[in-house]
Amino acid sequence: MASSSIVLSEEQFQCSICLDVFTEPVPMPCGHNYCKACIRGYWDSTDLCQCPMCKKTFDKRPDLFVNTFISEMTAQLKKLAPVEVTPITPGKTQVPCDVCPEGEHKALKSCLVCLASYCETHLEPHQILASFKKHKLIDPVENLEDRVCKKHERPLELFCRSDQMYVCQFCTETDHKTHKTVPIEEEYGERMTQMRKTKGKVQEMIQERLLKVKEIKQAVDLCKRNEKEREIADSMEVFAVLVRSIERSQAELIKVVEEKQKVSEKRAERFIKELEQEMTELKRRTPEIRHLLDIEDVILLLQTSPSSSTLPPTKNWSEVTVQSGLGVATLRRAVSQVEETLNKIREKLCDAELKRMQQCAVDVTLDPDTAHPGLILAADRKQVTYGDIMENLHDNKKRFVNNTRVLGREGFSSGRLYYEVQVEGKSSWLLGVARESINRKDCDVSQSPVDGYWTVGQWNMNEYKAYAGPWVNLSLRQKPQQVGVFVDYEEGQVSFYNVEARSHIYSITGCTFTERLYPFFSTGPNTSGDNSAPLIILTMKSD
Repeated sequence: MASSSIVLSEEQFQCSICLDVFTEPVPMPCGHNYCKACIRGYWDSTDLCQCPMCKKTFDKRPDLFVNTFISEMTAQLKKLAPVEVTPITPGKTQVPCDVCPEGEHKALKSCLVCLASYCETHLEPHQILASFKKHKLIDPVENLEDRVCKKHERPLELFCRSDQMYVCQFCTETDHKTHKTVPIEEEYGERMTQMRKTKGKVQEMIQERLLKVKEIKQAVDLCKRNEKEREIADSMEVFAVLVRSIERSQAELIKVVEEKQKVSEKRAERFIKELEQEMTELKRRTPEIRHLLDIEDVILLLQTSPSSSTLPPTKNWSEVTVQSGLGVATLRRAVSQVEETLNKIREKLCDAELKRMQQCAVDVTLDPDTAHPGLILAADRKQVTYGDIMENLHDNKKRFVNNTRVLGREGFSSGRLYYEVQVEGKSSWLLGVARESINRKDCDVSQSPVDGYWTVGQWNMNEYKAYAGPWVNLSLRQKPQQVGVFVDYEEGQVSFYNVEARSHIYSITGCTFTERLYPFFSTGPNTSGDNSAPLIILTMKSD
């Protein structure tokens, strides 16, 4: 008869909360098992009554009955490793027996009364003799003198919860008389229970975070797929419109060419017919002229009608031509139609882009501590105007002193932001962002990225520039009345938009931001009196 054996391991009988071998194992309705104390502690620490492993929730706490089979199996498992007198293993921190010669065996227990540690053999007197049975035995430890009260030379058997320290019995009758003390074992048991709860809570938190990481990764993957599909679909639609426009222009061009060709052919046919008619008439006159040339009688020749010697009326064909090929004007009109379609596509894309930018809108207010003394800020910190009088303001390291500039109060060092500014009625202005460490005292500082500025502005009525290193002159079809400023810190991008025209003004890309950025405003001078209008930060309407 064949025999079989079952190998038991601790992992098969471990509580997933305390990670120890089961103590009073109780089953859940979902089939998982836990120590009775562990699952009660877990439920006491959470608002939901659920299984810590599978997260199945229960309407009410299930009745807990010890699983006798698992309980017996764990009891047998604990007996599989009986206590033996084991020699000291070199290199391990084990407590040697104080009686064995040179401590060749490890201790099984330590006595707080004898202040010595004993192996199983030398521990027998404490287990047999009545006088030794009263001694306090603990698991073997080193430095037993630390387990004895230095004041009373008694074992530290109690724990003072008031002072959070170990005490002996005599301490509770003197210095700790009014304090709350409990046996060390009780304190140990409660702390172990609390640590098991904490351990269970930690495991639960880890599981929750693992699930959250998985959820975020799935969301990112889904977002990537959706974004990719959306961008591909949008690009396909754009190019489809462009292809249709080109095909339509091409078809119209072919039609024009064919119609011109037909006109040219009809004209040529008419010219040929007229030429043939003239040749017929000329050929008809040829015999008559030949006959006259044969007359030798002078009188007879002169008496002949003068019309006989004159040519029939004909057209001057030297200036008559038949054009071939396609005119430049026709090609130009076809290209213009394609350009018009491109402009419409560009406007549509810019409108969609601007709508996405506006979703990053932030509430920007002006920082009066940075304002040039010649600037006047509205009470709501949403408007700034260049004044005629220099205010006597307290100077500080943040204030601009030589240029009509001011920063926003709210800085940022990550993410995206968008804000809009009304520039209507102004002949000079400058907008964008600036880094925190910009020079605010010198008047010769440029507005370029090298000096910490990323800006676009208007100069001399209709002159627009982007300060992207070297100045970039901008050719704008429409004069901006409201300017949108978008910044993507991580992507290193600053973009500007004509809000009303729904058009893109300029983008500064490839920027490297390493410190905090602030919204930047400059009203420009008002020497000629035509730049008194304020810069107004517009409040974005929330959807």
